[in-house]
Parts: sequence; C-alpha cells; structure tokens
Amino acid sequence: MQLKKAKTLEPIHPNKSTALFGGKSSGILNWNDIAYPHWYKMYKRLVGNYWQADEINMSNDVKQFPTLTDSEQEAYLKIIGLLSTLDAPQTRTALLLSLYATDPAVQSIMAVIAQQEAVHNESYSYVLSSVVSLDEQNQAFEHGRTDPILLKRNEHIMAQYNAFAEEPTMENILKTMVYTSLLEGMYFYSGFAFFYHLARENKMVGTSTMISYINRDELEHGRFISELFRATLAENPDYNNEAFMNWVYSTFQESVNLEIEWSAYVLQEVDGIDLEEMKGYIKYRANKMLRMKGLSELYPEYVDNPMKWIRAYADNFDGTKTDFFEQKSRQYTKTSDLNGFDDL
Repeated sequence: MQLKKAKTLEPIHPNKSTALFGGKSSGILNWNDIAYPHWYKMYKRLVGNYWQADEINMSNDVKQFPTLTDSEQEAYLKIIGLLSTLDAPQTRTALLLSLYATDPAVQSIMAVIAQQEAVHNESYSYVLSSVVSLDEQNQAFEHGRTDPILLKRNEHIMAQYNAFAEEPTMENILKTMVYTSLLEGMYFYSGFAFFYHLARENKMVGTSTMISYINRDELEHGRFISELFRATLAENPDYNNEAFMNWVYSTFQESVNLEIEWSAYVLQEVDGIDLEEMKGYIKYRANKMLRMKGLSELYPEYVDNPMKWIRAYADNFDGTKTDFFEQKSRQYTKTSDLNGFDDL
C-alpha cells in the first residue's frame, strides 16, 4: 500500500505524532513534546555543524595539485566525481523522506540533512574550481554517468531511490533508509581515505579539511537514519521478519563487494595505499553500520578499525570531535583577503 504525503497542517490531530510514517499529527512542532525526545539533541548537533564550502582556504592546494603524480591526480578527480554522484541525490532523497514523515521532528531533521547534502555537493564544485580548468571540472562530474565501474557500483542504490520516488510504500521507505545509511556510513569511506592519505603526506590539506567536515556531517546523518530505521521497524513489526532481514544482510554484502571493487579500481596506482587494509576498513565500516541498526556483524574479523592512522582525520561515533579538529595546523579557517582568497 502506498503512503500518502503528510498534510502540512491538520489541527484536528495531536501535536505529538502517532507514528513516524502513516501516522497522524497536527504538523505543529513542539520540541518539548515529540515522540522520540532524544532526537532534539540530534537536531542540535546537526545544526551545530554548520559550515560553508567557500570559507575553506584552498590556496595551497592550488599550488600543490600540479605536483601530484598522474595517478594521484586521476584518483582525485574520479573520487570527486564519485562523491558528487552520491551526494547530489541525497538532497532530494532526504526531502522525499520528509514529505512522507508524519512526525514533524523527522521533517525538521531531514530538512537540515538535505541542506547539508546540498553544501557537500557545492563543496565538490568548489574544490575542483580551485585546482583544475572548467573542462576538467566538467569531465570529473561526467564520471558519475559514464564510468562503467562507477555505474555498476551505483546501480542498486539508484534503482532503490527511484523505486521509492515512484512507489512510496513502507517497504521502499525502509529499504531506502538502508541504502542511505550505507551511503552515509560506508560508500564514501574509501574516497575519504584517499584524501586523508594525501593529507598524511602533507598534500592537498585544504581538500582534506573540507572532506573532514563532510565526514563529520555524514556520521551524524548515518546515526540519525539508523535510529529512524530502527524506530520505523519497531512501529511496523510486520517488516521485522526473516525475509526482510535477509534482504538487509545481502544488500550489505553486495554493497561491501562493490565498494571493494571500486576502491581497487580507483586506488590501485596510488603509492602508499594498502588495498588489503582498505578492504578491511570497508568491512569494518559495514559492521559499524549494522551495529547502529541493532543487527549482527557480517565480518567478525573486522570488529576493530584496521586502518588506525585514519583516526587522526576521520570522526567516529564514540567521540564528539576528531583529533583533526584539535590540530591547529589543520583547523577550519575562513578564507579572506588575508589568508589567500586572492590567490585562488
């Protein structure tokens, strides 16, 4: 059965929603009277993460990009293309989820997530405009619809997102949340790791600064979507069955395999990146997202992060900020006439 879009305002219904999807609510949001009170803290964390792409200083990256090896430059452009193909549909998907959510708190949180995804996509345009010509920028963004490995990698998520847009059933909402949490919590991470690898060698630090902020946002998005999935499943126990759980696990396994294939393809020529270590890191991220959903791990040998060095750059669910945000040499600084804007 297809769900109807939530009404904007229905004063005959209570302010506190009777269900996350398919429920009744007046449309009036009182954060002191919501069905899941702890989500207010999530909303505050998301709002507190506000940043803008063009406030990050890229002047050193402009000078460094031509000095990267051909393999590093190619990986840089392809991975930016990948990230843009994943983040661009996230803005619309977040908005679509909010349209069918009958809980006004979910609507507000998804609105913030949608705005942040729009900033992420803008940031990819911003970093590319800083380091390559317009033709090369356009070519990088073409990868998402022309590169066969990337098309294969994104095929299933595209199919599910489109299925939800065309047929907004409870099952498609739950499946879309599974793919969204995979996207937020695992799909990006081999790409993120590449930029952190460059930063570890003191290369393209401005870009990795940007990636760290995107990374922090995505971790919060992944956490909320996982909680929303669990709460929706609890409210709709008919879907908490063996067939659906088997679909979730098989989707995770398939997504891990595709991510490993993509990372090997895009990173194989980059010096200093251990592809076996990367494979383990992808499985570790998948385990983490499964735990967030209250599910069992698929890869028991990768409970701990095998890529220890990345903790200096990547945020984690157990801490509020990463080591990165405490590093004065890599802190977030607004670009101005004084710190290099005119050099871009």
